[in-house]
Amino acid sequence: MAALKPEVPGAEERPIDRLLSPILAFLKIQASGGLLLLGCTIIALVWANSPWRDSYEGLWNLKVTAGIGDFEISKALRLWVNDGLMAIFFFVVGLEIKRELLVGELSSPAKASIAIAGAIGGMLVPAAIYALINFGGEGMNGWAIPAATDIAFALGILALAGPHVPVGLKIFVMAAAIVDDLGAVLIIALFYTQDINGTALGAGIACFVLLIVANRLHMRQPIVYTLLTIAMWVAFLKSGVHATVAGVLAALTVPSRCRIDGKGFVEFARKAIDDFAGAGGDAAEIMTNESRQTIVQKLDAAVEHVRTPLLRFEHALHPWSSFFIMPVFALANAGVAIQEGFGDALTGPVSLGIILALVFGKPIGVVLFSWIAIRLGFGQLPDQTNWKQFISTGFLTGVGFTMSLFIAGLGFGEGPLLEQAKIGILVASLVAGVTGFVLLRRTCRPPACP
Repeated sequence: MAALKPEVPGAEERPIDRLLSPILAFLKIQASGGLLLLGCTIIALVWANSPWRDSYEGLWNLKVTAGIGDFEISKALRLWVNDGLMAIFFFVVGLEIKRELLVGELSSPAKASIAIAGAIGGMLVPAAIYALINFGGEGMNGWAIPAATDIAFALGILALAGPHVPVGLKIFVMAAAIVDDLGAVLIIALFYTQDINGTALGAGIACFVLLIVANRLHMRQPIVYTLLTIAMWVAFLKSGVHATVAGVLAALTVPSRCRIDGKGFVEFARKAIDDFAGAGGDAAEIMTNESRQTIVQKLDAAVEHVRTPLLRFEHALHPWSSFFIMPVFALANAGVAIQEGFGDALTGPVSLGIILALVFGKPIGVVLFSWIAIRLGFGQLPDQTNWKQFISTGFLTGVGFTMSLFIAGLGFGEGPLLEQAKIGILVASLVAGVTGFVLLRRTCRPPACP
């Protein structure tokens, strides 16, 4: 693979650029996040069923303690991943939700209607199917497991399905998955909350209020939002409200406005460049020219003013979320030991409910509710898309994986029900993903997809 060229024309290419170029090229492939997630899932499954399976559980159950002075938090490594790293994942989800609500596919009723309708159907129908199968049983607390779509896997499969998949379908899946994530956050906050510690919850709410105040005062320093978010996460962790909710709430307070608009930035940048060119001395030298150094510093400040804190946070954290947090989560949670009784676990009410809900309930709910929205005049099919392609995409929404595993852990804790849920999630996500991929390859051939 050829080395990537420097992003800025005229910038000198360094040896490290040539060394990292294959890795950077991989990370820029749309499917790479899903591929890495799949790879970690396979590693977890192989590890958990290998002669070294005890080391798998030993690693993720290892106690890790962090604290200052007398205050400390001690948790198993798996819980640091699920409660800590996933809070950052939910923070990124919150940033995406806010951006989509402000300027994206959810910013107007016309744009958002079909995605919202499809997402609602994709939550209600699977939850109803699961609840029907597990009604009155010990697995009923897992009713929300099939409610959300794994956006990384879904978009990765769409990318692998080929270049002829309409862009409108990808936008629909992304928007619907974001609405799904918002629904999952609300479900976690309302239905998977433990006994409440009022003092800790009050401290968390106070941090949230301070974040709102910082936003209203137009504070843009990332350190302010970072420190207050960490404090709110700790408070929520101690309160009984799941700590990941703090990530979403904090994201909604991050400023989304520029200090200078695009026109003002262009005018300032043009003047700064003219001043830079006319500063005298050697045109190639900056270190010895104080005037040029001052101009560069002012231009750098202007760039920060035209970038919103929301986008700065999102661009900084999104790669970490896609290429570190989610793969580590899969590595920590997808290791299911296939032992005697696997067949019984696979056909038990928890696994069966999840499989039927994700493989059939998801596409039925997404397609049916989208069709109703279109018939009522609230929306239309994505651009350059027909119903066969849309139905094929509906199966991809049945890839629940990350969020499903997360909710399963909240609903069941450690024990046989969680193992059954993991088996159901893995099987259902595999079947839904393969089905959606095959159908898209058939319905999105070049003659049918301009």
